[in-house]
Amino acid sequence: MSEDAVLLDIEDGTATITLNNAGARNALSKEVSTGVVEAIRTIEESDARAVVVTGAGDAFCSGGDVTAMMERMSGDAELYEAVRRIHQQTSRAIQRVYECHLPTVALLDGVAFGAGANLAIACDIQLGSGDAKIGFGFRNVGLAIDTGTSYLLPRLVGLNTAKELVFTGEVLGPDRAEQLGLMNHVYHENFEEQAAEFVEQLAGGPTIALEASKRALNQGLEQSLDQAMTREAAHQAAVFETHDHREGASAFMERREPEFTGE
Repeated sequence: MSEDAVLLDIEDGTATITLNNAGARNALSKEVSTGVVEAIRTIEESDARAVVVTGAGDAFCSGGDVTAMMERMSGDAELYEAVRRIHQQTSRAIQRVYECHLPTVALLDGVAFGAGANLAIACDIQLGSGDAKIGFGFRNVGLAIDTGTSYLLPRLVGLNTAKELVFTGEVLGPDRAEQLGLMNHVYHENFEEQAAEFVEQLAGGPTIALEASKRALNQGLEQSLDQAMTREAAHQAAVFETHDHREGASAFMERREPEFTGE
């Protein structure tokens, strides 16, 4: 997959996307960005029920491909067009993660900066280790925000806090990130084990119902209450016919744990 710049493993209902360019701290190069898009396409055609995004080495993702940008600036290509192409391929990877119909989890066991931070918060859930750091420091390299910051960040932390993080370029440690809502959980010990338990819970859930709930939640941000309720009713009518709903209802009546199959 894009010459192993991105690795994909699907096992026991969980698809794991690993950004695999540790030497460049998993920067979103053309190969990595293309690999993410290819991975999501493969996952959506598979029997996966949850998605994990993680990075090789000591970083989640250090951001955009600065090396490629500098090469474009020193080459013959017209600068504006070169910047547009790089931005487009990076943004596409982040957008595909955000739009994935399955529950997605970012595992932050290292740094997530700039576009890499956007890739993390494009996921539905963020889990951090004691070594996790996240920041939206575009200003530190003299750039405005891009790759979805203006859409994703205020929805998690509110407009005022988003402005502060962008204007200052502050790098947040795991506890501060959790406090602001940029990480759902921080595991200072046994990160891999605790994260795996969390992901297993998602992968073992009623997949069709969770997909419908994800769509409703994302769309609800842009709708009136009446529109949201109407859409929820439509989703519920479809989900009501699933095997997992019948299993969940039976388990509730029988006072046992449900065994969902994703159907």
